[in-house]
Amino acid sequence: MIRFALRLPEDLHARVAARAAVDRRSINSEILYLLEVALSTLATNTESPGGDSASPAPRHGNPDSSQP
Repeated sequence: MIRFALRLPEDLHARVAARAAVDRRSINSEILYLLEVALSTLATNTESPGGDSASPAPRHGNPDSSQP
């Protein structure tokens, strides 16, 4: 398993921590679960007929970036 540091905004950390508590998981396990669900959803959406898998995902921005 790969280990790496992840910086989260405080509000996002609080949301993940709250959801992890409700689901009776560690924060790490909750993040892994949410990533698996999100990636499965993306895979399902790109495989659907008529889906435009060539379109890039929308940018969410980088708080450290000076670009809009």
